[in-house]
Amino acid sequence: MSKAARDFIAAPDLEAAVQAWLGELGHERRLAAKTLEAYSRDLRQFLAFLAEHLGAPADVAGFAGLAPMDVRAFLAARRRAGVDNRSLMRQLAALRGFARHLAQAGHGDAAAFAAVRGPRLSKTLPRPLAPAAARAVANPAARAGSAREPWILARDAAVLGLLYGAGLRISEALGIRAADAPVGERDSVIVTGKGGKRREAPVIAPVRAAIADYMAQCPYPLSGDDPLFVGARGGPLSPRIVQLAMEELRGSLGLPDSATPHALRHSFATHLLAGGGDLRAIQELLGHASLSTTQIYTRVDAAAMAKTYGALHPRARRPARGGDR
Repeated sequence: MSKAARDFIAAPDLEAAVQAWLGELGHERRLAAKTLEAYSRDLRQFLAFLAEHLGAPADVAGFAGLAPMDVRAFLAARRRAGVDNRSLMRQLAALRGFARHLAQAGHGDAAAFAAVRGPRLSKTLPRPLAPAAARAVANPAARAGSAREPWILARDAAVLGLLYGAGLRISEALGIRAADAPVGERDSVIVTGKGGKRREAPVIAPVRAAIADYMAQCPYPLSGDDPLFVGARGGPLSPRIVQLAMEELRGSLGLPDSATPHALRHSFATHLLAGGGDLRAIQELLGHASLSTTQIYTRVDAAAMAKTYGALHPRARRPARGGDR
């Protein structure tokens, strides 16, 4: 059991209920370890607040008897501490989930948490790269002047190629085993996404060639259950190294700050959609649990079309004249 799961300021019955809920999320719903850690931290902060707010550590009955004003007081305290709206929304979601768990066990009805309206989130659209820029990022030649060893440049190009060419998350790409490397005639790879869900991702020929080039140059043995992508000393490759490679590419290619590794995944989806790709097929390729998550790319595509129209179409550029019909 992690330290985060041990230091709740709560009465024994409430702490036991928290542990049971976290265990259920991990074993039955198979939430990702980072999600569990975040939920555990959110509850720990709330229970610490409650102990001070109520004058003593809360028990199950006390938690179930909370009023909406108690929950709002916590959110206000977190806001004063500088927590942004997105984090506040996640904390409220965690508290609602735990309250529902207690209600299902016969302790209260979770109404206090349901009655609290979450903070408003700004709806920002993903910012994909232009197709030419996305392809350049996955080309080792884009960093030809770098002092990095050639095999490292080939490795970074292969990883970034997977993010754009297969729409993978960094964690999914770095989780691929050497034995499962999509090279040669093997044109797909099984990856593990959020919540431990596995899916098969097709890998196009240029990306397979980039991976094969990296494997041929890598000075370390790559086989079996070992990670496909390794660091400079042969250990598992850190996501931070991929982010630093992208930062270097932003400088050499003149890309904006929004050009991150995850933006390549956005680019994959947006460019597929612009090319006539089916939305449900793109949902499956990305591993989204809900179609509504994938639908945001329809808004990105529409926004890009409107921008192009405004810049190029003669009717959009021609000033209106009085009397036109």
